[in-house]
Amino acid sequence: MRAGSGLPWLGLAAGIVILVGTALSVVRFLVVPRPPREPLSRAVLTGVRGVFRLGARRLSRYESKDRLLTLTEPVGLLVLLVTWVGLALVGWALVLWRVGTGTIGAAFRQAGSSMFTLGFAVSHHPSGVAVDFLAAASGLVIVALELAYLPVLYGAFNRREVLVAMLDSRAGVPAWGPELLARHQLVGIMDDLPTFYGSWEAWAADVAESHTNYPALLWFRSPRPLYSWVIGLLAVLDSAALYLALSPRRAPSQARLCLRMGFTALREVARALRIPFNPDPDPEDPLELEFEEFAGAVAHLQRAGFPMERTAAEAWADFRGWRVNYESLVYALADLLMAPPAPWSGPRHHLPVAEIPPQRPVDRRPGRSGPSGPGAVVAPPPASPGRGRPPLRG
Repeated sequence: MRAGSGLPWLGLAAGIVILVGTALSVVRFLVVPRPPREPLSRAVLTGVRGVFRLGARRLSRYESKDRLLTLTEPVGLLVLLVTWVGLALVGWALVLWRVGTGTIGAAFRQAGSSMFTLGFAVSHHPSGVAVDFLAAASGLVIVALELAYLPVLYGAFNRREVLVAMLDSRAGVPAWGPELLARHQLVGIMDDLPTFYGSWEAWAADVAESHTNYPALLWFRSPRPLYSWVIGLLAVLDSAALYLALSPRRAPSQARLCLRMGFTALREVARALRIPFNPDPDPEDPLELEFEEFAGAVAHLQRAGFPMERTAAEAWADFRGWRVNYESLVYALADLLMAPPAPWSGPRHHLPVAEIPPQRPVDRRPGRSGPSGPGAVVAPPPASPGRGRPPLRG
């Protein structure tokens, strides 16, 4: 259809709407340092994540699932870039259909030539030339902004992963809070815990700022299958809560500060993802984690020689009062982000997998070839009836 009919005017209006909407999506996602609230990027990324999640459910081993899921967000960002460029191409073509004198096919050809700076189709009308320049600039700006966005993501990603990787030798793989305290006691480095909790307080503040302003970071998975920023933070918070509950006089003040910053960071992330939560939970609210599981972890600490001022029954109320601030948030995030199925990290409805206990490195000192301490694999107590872990499914 040629430009002389009445439809090009409707195309012009539709093209302007498409271009304005695309520009707002690009600016809000790539430029404005706040969680994007517009629907376009959310719809595209949610669709890509859903496709990868369906693919991961068909695989049997967790390592295979993780290998596939690692591609989710990089592919999502590429699809989003293609979506923006494609919508801009449609918008400029509809504008050129009215401005030019050719058919809609010729308008698409000219818009593509301008946006990709190929130059094989140009307009000889002044208004058409102006549109060509704007189309060329828009294509370059969209690609340049996405390229500038990636270093920001990877810089924050690298900062996040340094402390997560350090948990390998401190808290097991996958990380578990009771194992963190047990391992520090076994190795004789309890005096390092104040510095450790201080580092994780600063880490949590960094995550609260970077991962809420750039939520795509939340779906970037760690380099190793059983590493996870969510599971790592949970292990650190649980260890601090255990320390404060079992040995309140010995526990460093940094443990309390780390706990508060940790669940504050989780709340900020939950707000960015629109996950509902209670901002002021009652310390006596029930937990998903049951007392039997807590008592089993305390017994594990006793075997490691961890100094205790209270029994499990006496410490349970304080531990519950701390964990109620972050348990539901961690469970929701671990399920949504399909984090490794570590102990005390809740069920995985999005990607059902069997719980994986943390492993302890083998003691290779002369004359000893067994594990360092009581057991190479530290198995937490089984869940109570009705709260069993979901089986491993394809």
